[in-house]
Amino acid sequence: QVGPKKEVAECKEKFASSVDPTVSQTFMLDRVFNPEGKSLPPMRGFKYSSWSPLGCDANGRCLLAALTMDNRLTIHANLNRLQWVQLVDLTEIYGERLYEASYKLSKADTPRGELGDFSEFQRRHSMQTPVRMEWSGICTTQQVKHNNECRDVGSVLLAVLFENSNIAVWQFQLPFLGKESITSCNTIESGINSPSVLSWWEYEHNNRKMSGLIVGSAFGPVKILPVNLKAVKGYFTLRQPVVLWQEMDQLPVHSIKCIPLYHPYQKCSCSLVVAARGAYVFWCLLLISKAGLNVHNSHVTGLHSLPIVSMTADKQNGTVYTCSSDGKVRQLIPIFTDVALKFEHQLIKLSEVFGSVRTHGIAVSPCGAYLAVITTEGMTNGLHPVNKNYQVQFVTLKTFEEAAAQLLESSVQNLFRQVDLTDLVRWKILKDKHIPQFLQEALDKKIESCGSTYFWRFKLFLLRILYQSMQKAPSEVMWRPSHEDAKILISDSPGLGSTEDDQEEGTSKQASKQSLCDTGKGMDIDDTAEDSLPQSSDIGGREPMEEKLLEVQAQIEAVEMHLTREHMKRVLGEVYLHTWITENTSIPTRGVCDFLMSNDGYDDRTARVLIGHILKKMNKQTFPEHCSLCKEILPFTDRKQAVCSNGHIWLRCFLTYQSCQSLVYRRCLLHDSIARHPTPEDPEWIKRLLQGPCTFCDSPVF
Repeated sequence: QVGPKKEVAECKEKFASSVDPTVSQTFMLDRVFNPEGKSLPPMRGFKYSSWSPLGCDANGRCLLAALTMDNRLTIHANLNRLQWVQLVDLTEIYGERLYEASYKLSKADTPRGELGDFSEFQRRHSMQTPVRMEWSGICTTQQVKHNNECRDVGSVLLAVLFENSNIAVWQFQLPFLGKESITSCNTIESGINSPSVLSWWEYEHNNRKMSGLIVGSAFGPVKILPVNLKAVKGYFTLRQPVVLWQEMDQLPVHSIKCIPLYHPYQKCSCSLVVAARGAYVFWCLLLISKAGLNVHNSHVTGLHSLPIVSMTADKQNGTVYTCSSDGKVRQLIPIFTDVALKFEHQLIKLSEVFGSVRTHGIAVSPCGAYLAVITTEGMTNGLHPVNKNYQVQFVTLKTFEEAAAQLLESSVQNLFRQVDLTDLVRWKILKDKHIPQFLQEALDKKIESCGSTYFWRFKLFLLRILYQSMQKAPSEVMWRPSHEDAKILISDSPGLGSTEDDQEEGTSKQASKQSLCDTGKGMDIDDTAEDSLPQSSDIGGREPMEEKLLEVQAQIEAVEMHLTREHMKRVLGEVYLHTWITENTSIPTRGVCDFLMSNDGYDDRTARVLIGHILKKMNKQTFPEHCSLCKEILPFTDRKQAVCSNGHIWLRCFLTYQSCQSLVYRRCLLHDSIARHPTPEDPEWIKRLLQGPCTFCDSPVF
């Protein structure tokens, strides 16, 4: 938005028909002014996209900032499974703010010319044309409520770099829901000519977090700008801009990455900034000491014969990957020295893996297990291909042993956030059809010494993959629709001549096929595993594979029951802390207590003490659930479903163990469990329970 619509239309017509060719040709050929283009190809597609950190949307996942070819910046979220929704259009909001401020960044700015002046027309467009945008890390602050309680409030920043070198810093409250979650928007003047790239600089020193913005220019300079975060407690910034590279050497800055590292010689944290400049990699090591901010910089040369088209970094170990369009990828490993650091680099020839290819971009997975490469066909016999077929290829960067060791020693303790590592482990077990002995022994030691539910979930993951690898593959492709007519067996119909044996055989085949479908979708295995076993005529003499399947199935059920009991203890702990004497909650407290104590072999002193306190507080009250259809009592006999005396079946929420008596409910990403939606009547502690991930696989719930 550069002005009133009528005035903008008049100005466009005036500039297009101007007798001055410097005005008319500049206007007609610039797609920012003239997005329709008339005879030019339409502006479809995306210029750039940026993922936010985990935990920014309502489901605890990432937000996606997308910049389209027609320079529109929007934010999208994956609210429902496989469905992306646009939450806000930042270009429209920023344009409205500038329009209200008469296109002045501050009140002290002198008024500029009218819209009819071509230079003013260009200025108003350049101050709203995004070049890049990047997300910061999540900032957590404490907010005091009306009853003097403190609650943690998360926020995230989105920095948007514009053509005129200004930077808009948006602050969003988490979880981000839309326009109402926008806290503030501040504009910073960078002073960089022809800005090309942007990145956040986040540095932690002595438990104090510092932040800034690294801006690169198409002419070569790179510098860090201070970002004042007065509204975010515990965050600090630089006093003045820091120039990392000032030479105007006409080597455009293509990409910037900031990697936090630990300096083994200085015994403190440091920050490594790497930037792709032409065919070289510029690096800068930032270190805070008693003398102030120490800056060491240099270039890594001799990497590529062509300009670097993409760069990515593994932030866990500091490894940097660069690629040029000729299909060559370089791996740069930083090695610290007494003074600064040096890089060891080695060549990864994609042509040895994929043949002759051209590379257009690379990205490393969050835990460094895979390198994703966008490729097209390369030259064949000196000729370019007629058509370009873009493909995403995956190259493994870690071995199975390295992935397993990283999962065992992980500080994250969340399988969903390490899905690239678990994928390597899954592939190995599916291939070998057994769990390696060293992994089993190491995991058992972790469970015995630590007892964390993370290791129990890891064990459940391994057992489920082992069970899947031992099953017989279906004879037909499961996704392909069947053209056979469905047969209905009517036992009382005299016209049907099917025998009882035929009916049993058909039922057995149908149950086996259904169980394979459910297992492939990642659903609960214990419900369908028994039906999916090969049917044997002799019950006493089962085959060895069938006995092994039964053994693995029993182990899966035992681990699932352990995880269920641990979560039940957590739910009961929340009930005890947040309820008064004889207070009725919607959680079936008495049923959960009875279910925990129903097994004589389960002897947990913590659970017995907790249940004793809860029963004492309930004062002999039971507060059972009732069926919404017939008002009969719903007994708590199963953790997955509730069945009343009239046969009405309701699924149970795995987070609160309440019966989901509605037609709409949520499901975890791997279809492991179901959960109900929070209601306005629910207290805060129940809503907090309903925000948790799946207790079996750590996946978010949709």
